[in-house]
Amino acid sequence: MNRLLKIEWLKLKNYRPFWILMGMYTVFSLSICFGGMAFLTWLKNQGADFNGFNPTMLPMYDFPDIWQNLAWLTSLFKIILAFIVIMSINNEINYRIIRQNVIDGFEKKDWLISKLLLNGAIAAYAVLLVVIGGLITGMIYGHPDSRASMFVNTHFLVAFFFDVFIFLCFAMLLIIATRKGALLIIGLLMYTVAFEPFLAFFFYDFPRMSNEFRQIADFFPVQSLRNLVPFPLKRYGLMEVSDMIPIRAMLIATGWLIFNIGMTNWILKRRDL
Repeated sequence: MNRLLKIEWLKLKNYRPFWILMGMYTVFSLSICFGGMAFLTWLKNQGADFNGFNPTMLPMYDFPDIWQNLAWLTSLFKIILAFIVIMSINNEINYRIIRQNVIDGFEKKDWLISKLLLNGAIAAYAVLLVVIGGLITGMIYGHPDSRASMFVNTHFLVAFFFDVFIFLCFAMLLIIATRKGALLIIGLLMYTVAFEPFLAFFFYDFPRMSNEFRQIADFFPVQSLRNLVPFPLKRYGLMEVSDMIPIRAMLIATGWLIFNIGMTNWILKRRDL
């Protein structure tokens, strides 16, 4: 395992797009963690008045709610990490690195395992950023009494890891299947940001749709991952929010994980890369 990860590191350490994209994700992720209070302060300075309530008093940074808040918000930028997977694998395909690895005695299953380990390492880094940002901002902006619940609801960090890891495996499958890196980046961006959210909105909110038919959207590849961490900000509108990972969402996401890895393995066995 360590050998495979070391090989992946040697491939990426001098790959400039990797560092650029990782830097972008780090900036965006930490901006989400640290920028919330700055945004609320800006609202206050602009005269925002929520029925006389000071927006900076919203307990967004109180433990344990902070873990669900940050996990949901930072998951919006996981597509940047998917671009790393797409570009690195596309680079290996274009320069016949996969073929050369096989010639050198590196089996295709070893290559797949190495990519899964890389995806796991990237997802773990994403979680680490949330942990660091959550602990610092929670200690600074959270109510002191909430610190006793600092490690409550950290299961949302597990769900966040699962979310990012499966999405990276989804990107891995797509680039292996299409071998068109530039077009895939554009297509995945459009699908993730526009097409599937619009389609999910149609299924969820179309007035004449039956309840059974509405549930189809829960099986979409991106929406199924969004469902792992329930939208948390409704609680600040005095609406009920689940503080548990939905079992149904976890089962659907696991199904997509098995599909992504299984199809990637099937393509690798049958295609000359």
